[in-house]
Amino acid sequence: MSTLQSVPDLSVEDLRAEVKKEYANVAQDPGKGYHFHTGREAAARLGYDEALYTHIPEGNIESFAGMGNPFILGPINRGDVVVDIGSGSGFDSLIAAKMVGPEGRVVGIDMTEEMLAKARDGAAEIEAANVEFKRGFAEDLPLSDDFADVVISNGVLNITVDKVETLREWARVLRPGGRLQLGDILVAREVPESALDDISLWTG
Repeated sequence: MSTLQSVPDLSVEDLRAEVKKEYANVAQDPGKGYHFHTGREAAARLGYDEALYTHIPEGNIESFAGMGNPFILGPINRGDVVVDIGSGSGFDSLIAAKMVGPEGRVVGIDMTEEMLAKARDGAAEIEAANVEFKRGFAEDLPLSDDFADVVISNGVLNITVDKVETLREWARVLRPGGRLQLGDILVAREVPESALDDISLWTG
């Protein structure tokens, strides 16, 4: 597999700061209007079966800002350990928590405190004891090796600077035979260097 990629001339810290600012807004003011879809409209566009999230509180649904649907890529089984990287408002994590059942476990990882607070509130509201949310970065997960049966992520890989290293980190926490189920944006043509280095184009 080729690992060639264009790595932009961006500060990881500056990019994280801008992304956190954007998604703090989505957590606190989901109806404001963004250059990406959110909430029920986003879920419908991405092909989520509404039956998957009937148990989820409206606050967690309205701040959903995914770019794909990781659940169409394969089953999440009862008893699985699932890691949701960039868990945001907890929408996908709470779906996965119901799928894995009480004998399974879900860990959501996010760097935005406002999203973590919303996700934790939602889990508490529905008494989802098998899910927890931790502060962390997609490129540096606060988890041990061989931790998960399934890693899911939704709209996060595209806003990491070094995608090869990020995927290596995700592979590190997967058990042998584990599965990566990723929903994200694909660009079909080369992105100009000027766009790669424009931090304002990364915050969606």
